[in-house]
Amino acid sequence: MIDKINSLKAELETLTAKSEAEVEELRIKYLSKKGAVSLLFNDFRTVPADQKKTIGQALNELKNIATEKINGLREQLSEAESGTESIDLTRTPAIMPLGSRHPLSIVRDEIISIFSRLGFTVAEGPEIEDDWHVFSSLNFAADHPARDMQDTFFIQRNPDVLLRTHTSSVQSRVMEHSQPPIRIICPGRVYRNEAISARAHCFFHQVEALYVDKNVSFADLKQTLLYFAQEMFGPETKIRLRPSYFPFTEPSAEMDISCNLCGGKGCSFCKHTGWVEILGCGMVDPNVLDACGIDSKVYSGFALGMGIERITNLKYQVKDLRMFSENDRRFLEEFQSAH
Repeated sequence: MIDKINSLKAELETLTAKSEAEVEELRIKYLSKKGAVSLLFNDFRTVPADQKKTIGQALNELKNIATEKINGLREQLSEAESGTESIDLTRTPAIMPLGSRHPLSIVRDEIISIFSRLGFTVAEGPEIEDDWHVFSSLNFAADHPARDMQDTFFIQRNPDVLLRTHTSSVQSRVMEHSQPPIRIICPGRVYRNEAISARAHCFFHQVEALYVDKNVSFADLKQTLLYFAQEMFGPETKIRLRPSYFPFTEPSAEMDISCNLCGGKGCSFCKHTGWVEILGCGMVDPNVLDACGIDSKVYSGFALGMGIERITNLKYQVKDLRMFSENDRRFLEEFQSAH
């Protein structure tokens, strides 16, 4: 019995068919009531009791092999026929819809292009950072609120390993390994532990700029900001600077631009003030320069930082931050003409 089973297995492996009719003939030959497999099952009654388990398992395996082989031949023929019928080599190919660059990428590249005209080069750094580069080297006190768990994502509850909360960490890394003049722009993704809403997200994108050299003054910073604002939002754009506070700059300021929707006359977008805040800036604190190995008595510098989502909102009036990360094709297609 075992020899007959093995012989049938070898025979099944060599089966081929060129038509549905041949497949049906094979099915009848092996799996019908009078087929070869069925006849072996009839002979099973004569098998000694001590061999029934082994022979029974072999017969079941044989039946499965025969069924799979014949079904496989039928599927191969079906696929070959459908494929031959569906291909028309003379037909004009279907037009594939073109993709679109993401609005954040469009604005990021435009920001980089503007600063590159002023001599700034792109610098990048890791998104998983340590406390020194994100906080300590940037003059954050040990009890500063930004160190709180509610603002920062720490890795495995390790207070020294975290997801960077700003791209200023790139600035500290560059200053550690370079000597002035330093003129860099640092684009990248950052993370903060915030509830996701139309106005906030747990990750977003920043661009920060740093210029360190001898005799760098606040006037240099102001002229750089004015050039950027007018290149990004139009030559009629005005700017104003308001005193502010950041641990790594002193003095510090926040910059507003005249509302690009109402031209500074006042509307609902600018809350009828005529001004819209877009970035923070200031002169690099001497403590930061010294911590990064740069002599603050010889060199000075300025730094500025902005959210790319914020600039994109102002440029294209996107009111919901969640749209930037939902991969809605309808939303992305609106920016095809902005390339």
